[in-house]
Amino acid sequence: MIIGPYWRSGRAFVALLVAAVAALVLGLLMPRQAHAQPRPSSFTFVYLVGADTVATETVTPGDGVVKGVLAYRGQPRLEWEQQRTPLRLTLQVFAAGADTSAAPLQVASFTQRGDSIAAELGARGAMRPQLLASKAGAVPLVNNSVLQAALMAQYARSEGRTTLPVFLTSGAQTLDATVAFTGDTSVFTLAGMPMRTVWADGVPRETRIAAQNLRVVMADRAVAPLVPETIDYTAPAGAPYTAQTVTIPTPRGYMLAGTLTMPRGARNAPVVITISGSGPQERDSRIPIVKGYAPFRDLADTLGRRGIAVLRYDDRGVGASGGADSRTAATSADFADDVLAVVAYLRTRPDIDGARIGLAGHSEGGMIAPLVATKDPTIRAVALLAGPAYNGRRILEYQNENGIKAAPGLTDRQRDSVRRTVPAALDSLQRTNAWMRFFMQHDPLVTARTLRQPVLIVQGDTDMQVTPEQADTLAATIRGAGNRAVTLRHFPAANHLLLQDPSGAPQGYASLRDVRVRADVLGTVADWFVTTFR
Repeated sequence: MIIGPYWRSGRAFVALLVAAVAALVLGLLMPRQAHAQPRPSSFTFVYLVGADTVATETVTPGDGVVKGVLAYRGQPRLEWEQQRTPLRLTLQVFAAGADTSAAPLQVASFTQRGDSIAAELGARGAMRPQLLASKAGAVPLVNNSVLQAALMAQYARSEGRTTLPVFLTSGAQTLDATVAFTGDTSVFTLAGMPMRTVWADGVPRETRIAAQNLRVVMADRAVAPLVPETIDYTAPAGAPYTAQTVTIPTPRGYMLAGTLTMPRGARNAPVVITISGSGPQERDSRIPIVKGYAPFRDLADTLGRRGIAVLRYDDRGVGASGGADSRTAATSADFADDVLAVVAYLRTRPDIDGARIGLAGHSEGGMIAPLVATKDPTIRAVALLAGPAYNGRRILEYQNENGIKAAPGLTDRQRDSVRRTVPAALDSLQRTNAWMRFFMQHDPLVTARTLRQPVLIVQGDTDMQVTPEQADTLAATIRGAGNRAVTLRHFPAANHLLLQDPSGAPQGYASLRDVRVRADVLGTVADWFVTTFR
């Protein structure tokens, strides 16, 4: 999934969601007060979307240091440590569900330096220093930490300020946040999104972000850390197909884990490989903010009932797949090599027709699939589901501009101020992250011109992440290069997730009621593969 900087992104979340904040948390950030009762040794907060717990965050103040653990379900765990003297924050990013003895996927540190942020990013023993443009007095933000944003409001109040420059560490932009207090309630507004916090005894008790249907509450008792959700990958009762757990060797030495759904009684079945969008994705391509959304499971079920096998797999370093140590530096081209390993594995199976292998890539997967099909021209069919036609820099520029225009409560001058930060922020991302560098520089149309297989292009017309006209550009480019076997389908009121959504705004994903991929989208994809595999 390709998501802009005002929303929790996938791979950018892993590589760049890091934070620092001057004088952070409770004893460091909050004004000192006398208390009749001692404070607890740690504070735990629960993140709720509706009634569902999607994350926990625990903060432990100490003598001159504060430690925190932020864990979203199914996402990397973030462990941070803030020193007061000298002011320094370190962050370690761990694979989802990793135990305390596991090595971090990435280490980072941030320090304010004049009108810049001095950052070090990388793995232990291989840190890369960067000096990131910002603003004097800017407070770096853990983009996903609602708790930290609430504490920033208290910090601004203690300094007698109604505005606070905030450095977004996921996106490397500096924005001015506004802060207002009424009684025991603060409102911290960033990029037009208000976060309303109720305080008691100098501690945030509850924060609400209405635009994301998110509520963060302090737990009255210890809360067990979130563990990866146990997902049932078996076939549903009565299904005309089976579901097998498979392991797939790769040339890099690690194994990919997946599920192969096979029509019952099939001896020489055609097969479709699903390719996920950006970010660490398990085999169903679920996302924590949309409970029950499992697009590749929906697709496997639909195709399985039409006589087509489907292999969906955990991305490298995710779920039961290996390769975590290689993920940080991996690009879309590297993920294409993983797909080629899946293709090679399927051709070893006597129950699969190696001449009828198709690819179905969603979002970034729609950029990866053509890379695979170009390297292996014997691939039979390629379906691009909300796949991009533009390079990543153009996409991110659009997403930034769209977010700036849509943010309520900003003056024209404030919007222009934010716009001016975008080029440097994108330059920084490109320098510091291998995936971002490839994504920003890669032109999908160059690869699209080389496709000779039949191609299906599916596009939701309210998609605000990969804009609808990109599907037309892809189709025209492929046809213009001489491939006439191109089918293009637009779906009104369908968003980037291929769900029913008249708005399409990513901020509204968590509030969607129908989280199954639209039936007309699934039917179109199934009909096309059935026809193409004949």
